Amino acid sequence: MLSAASALDAVFAPRAATFAYRARHAAIRYLRSIPNATWFFRVAIPRQPFAPRHVRRLLDAISGKVDDPGFLDYLRELFLSDAVAFELGGSELCRGLPQESELTSTLLNIFFDPVDREVMALREEVHKKNPRVKDDSVRHTPVRVYAVRYLDETMVVTSGSKMLTLEVRDRILTVLERDLEVKVDRFGISVHSAVSEKMEFLGMEFQAVPPSVLHPPMSEKAKRARKMYLKRKAAEAQELKNARETRRKKLGLKILNHLFKKMRRGHEFEFAFRIEDEVRKEFKGWAEETVAEYFKSQEHRRHWHRLFTSGDFFSLNRVREQLPSALVDSYDQLQETLDRFLMPRRGHDITEDEEMLAEEEDERQYEKRIVEDLTELKMRVNAPIELVRKAVKLAGFTNSMGRPRPIKLLICLDDANIIKWYAGVGRRWLDFFCCCRNFKMVKIVVSYHLRFSCFLTLAEKHECTKRQAISHYTKDLKVTNENGVPEVYFPTEKEIKMMGDKNLSDPKPVDGALTMILVRLAVDDTSLPCLAHFCAGTDTALYRIRLLQNRLNVDPLNEKKWVQGLSAIHESLNKKCLPLCSIHASDLLLGKITLQDIDCTQFVDVV
Repeated sequence: MLSAASALDAVFAPRAATFAYRARHAAIRYLRSIPNATWFFRVAIPRQPFAPRHVRRLLDAISGKVDDPGFLDYLRELFLSDAVAFELGGSELCRGLPQESELTSTLLNIFFDPVDREVMALREEVHKKNPRVKDDSVRHTPVRVYAVRYLDETMVVTSGSKMLTLEVRDRILTVLERDLEVKVDRFGISVHSAVSEKMEFLGMEFQAVPPSVLHPPMSEKAKRARKMYLKRKAAEAQELKNARETRRKKLGLKILNHLFKKMRRGHEFEFAFRIEDEVRKEFKGWAEETVAEYFKSQEHRRHWHRLFTSGDFFSLNRVREQLPSALVDSYDQLQETLDRFLMPRRGHDITEDEEMLAEEEDERQYEKRIVEDLTELKMRVNAPIELVRKAVKLAGFTNSMGRPRPIKLLICLDDANIIKWYAGVGRRWLDFFCCCRNFKMVKIVVSYHLRFSCFLTLAEKHECTKRQAISHYTKDLKVTNENGVPEVYFPTEKEIKMMGDKNLSDPKPVDGALTMILVRLAVDDTSLPCLAHFCAGTDTALYRIRLLQNRLNVDPLNEKKWVQGLSAIHESLNKKCLPLCSIHASDLLLGKITLQDIDCTQFVDVV
């Protein structure tokens, strides 16, 4: 299937629309860059199978570009044999689940290409009717239509009127129903205000807000704290400079004292090189630094200015008339120089000027911020923190009170594997929501709920207290490997604190790692080959798959008992056993690979 996907990508990818993304984070970053959004809507496709009528239209679209009957028959057989089977409007696409196919994303992009063409035509029409004003002196917000499609999910954003947005919506729905024969929920596809309402898309929440919401000004408390920090840093720098000067003076005195003693005893010094220039250069630098530091003081400058200007008879007119003009001019130039360099200004004048400049700068920043808030809108992306907390509670990380609790099913695993499973779930969450505005809330969930649930699970396994577990494994959850070297799998508190929106990859969602637990079996026969793709290892261990929906006896399609948007591994894989080598078992627990990288047709039956 990978070869078929590569062949189709080579033909159709260059013709794809620019807003048809294959990576969630790329689509989210584009949505976040949309300016002045006023209305948006999401194309709601109810859950429906990719039926034969859809397959027929898909193959017709492929046959228009690919003249290979044998290849088309191969694709048709894949659908007839259910080797490629998926549902539109579901939440299982491109999440690393084993029931997915490598062809799914490519086929969906080809299938929804008519919708992309219609959106491109709409955007071109709107751009022609509403050209951008090139006059920089005029603040103009042109009417624009923006769209993002990821597989079967589409979101349209406009910076125009609601009537325009309704027209765009109707034309897109017409193409879906007439040309693609896809059922749509017309009542669920309502146009929402981008300013006053939130829109959920790709598992995140979007809303247009003023720039000051995304980049709020510093509070008075923060300003005072920053001033204290800068003052403390300046004091530390001054202390270091004073210590360096003290060491330099002591060293110079020691050298001079040593030379003076040698000279008194009649010793002569011979050097292979002349050091007079070096010494002169060094002492000149010290002198300049000392003078510059000395004249920074207002008191010293005022003292020298008073000495140079007091009791001066050149200021008397009767004396100036009897002196040569060249001498009088030189004296006036000297006085101007003294006044410019030595006459200090009054301290309160400097303070008043600095305060006035600071107030003017604050006023300019305030005016700029007010104008931006009144004329601009930025898209804010938030993680659905309530759904994250519900998922944490559903998976058993917390109790009904929201406090961490142990997961007893993990007790049969090794300590390292327990920590790896928690680390896999935590890192998936952190990587997936790293581009959100409220990423800090997700950090708290991982750093507190998951970390202390892991401590409680380890304490339950070893029949000790939580304090003893923390003392043994440390807060970073260190565990020793076979060679006795400590290793850290769970992200440390410092690492979590430093995380941000710098991840350019497209991580998999947490669904597969959260809803599956690997339980190692106590089986002596380990001669079975590893089922990971392209692995020939035979030193394996047997693991049993335990699915979350089967443990809780909950239907994933029931949104009242399940988490909205959280997909699940197919229940047919529950309690299936698979041999894995230590490397791939560790990668599967850490979330580096998924069940798509495992040969699920070679599972072992163990009673």
